[in-house]
Formats: sequence, C-alpha cells, structure tokens
Amino acid sequence: MNDQSPALLWVMRIGFILLAFIILFFHLLPLDTQPIGLFTPDLLPLGKTAPAEARLEELLRETEPRRWVAPDLILCFSCAWSLRRPEYVPTFSLALVFLFADLLLQRPPGLWALLALIGCENLKSRARSLRDANFLAEWLTVGVIMIAMTLLNRIVLSLVLVETPNLALSLSELGMTLLFYPLTVLITHALMRVRKTAPGDLDALGKRV
Repeated sequence: MNDQSPALLWVMRIGFILLAFIILFFHLLPLDTQPIGLFTPDLLPLGKTAPAEARLEELLRETEPRRWVAPDLILCFSCAWSLRRPEYVPTFSLALVFLFADLLLQRPPGLWALLALIGCENLKSRARSLRDANFLAEWLTVGVIMIAMTLLNRIVLSLVLVETPNLALSLSELGMTLLFYPLTVLITHALMRVRKTAPGDLDALGKRV
C-alpha cells in the first residue's frame, strides 16, 4: 500500500486508536502496589490494634505522596501525528480517544478532551508552515500549546470550583510529557513510518499538501 491508498488511510486511523488504548491499558495497571509483611500490624486482628478508623488515618499519614507523574503519551503521539499526517487523526478519532481517556483516568469528563482537541487542531493548521522547519521549532510550538492547555485546564477547574490537581504533580506531568515528545516523534518517524510530507505530495485523501 502506498501513501495514497485509501486502505492505508483506514489502517492508520484504526492503528492510532489501538495505540491510544494500549497506552491507556498500561496507565491502568496497578504498578504502584507494594507487598505487605505477613506479620505487620496491617494484618493483625482489629481487636489487637487500634480501632479501624484510627488505623485507617494512620495508614493514610504513612502513605508517601507521589512526587512525579508519567508523561501523557497519548497527547504526545496525537501532536506528532497531527503535524505529520493530519488525515490519520481526524477530529472524531481525537475526540473519542481523549474523552475515553478522561473517563478511564477519572478526570473531569470532557474538559481535557476539549483542550487536547483544540491543541491538536491548532497543530494541524500549522502543519504546512512547520513542514520545512527544524525539530526545535516543532518542539517549541508543541511545548507552548501543552503549557497553554495545562494553564487553561487549571483555570477552568478553579472557576467551576472543582478541586485542581496538585501543582507540583501537574508540572511534573507537563515536564515529563515535553521530555518524552522527541522519543514519540522518533518512534512515529522511524517505526510507524508516519512522516512529514514534502511540498507537492498528495495525502491519503488525494489532496495536494
């Protein structure tokens, strides 16, 4: 199949959705669990320890807060694909993926999905101007959009009186996402063969780009 094949177009569209679901699957794995000692007070009968309520408060105090958050790889791949082959990530697919991620990751449904969709559509509109630019310009453009998304997300949540995520964790996720973007671009370009078009090329819909 060549780049102008309608079959390839649908294969890549379905492939993007499957990629997003695979990333979500690993997000949902219980990787933060740790073993409990067999004879620790956690496993002793409640009658021989503090009352259940007091024990629960003690366990919560002993739990160390998280200091980092995994990168948003779905956003990374969405941005990379939007700049290289916008026809592979139509608006409906992006909206479906991000809304599904909001529901599974227990975020306020629709807000981050809307912001991510606006960001990706903005990148699609810049795809032609960034086609001949170097990677640093692309990285800077994507970074500005991701920072704007993060700020708008916190502002909107504050305005509607919804508890906002910890600022340090939000900045950690943003920083990790920006750091991992070059890696997702490398995977997108080298392994998935989703590459920028050259002037005069035809996209998978037969339109000159």
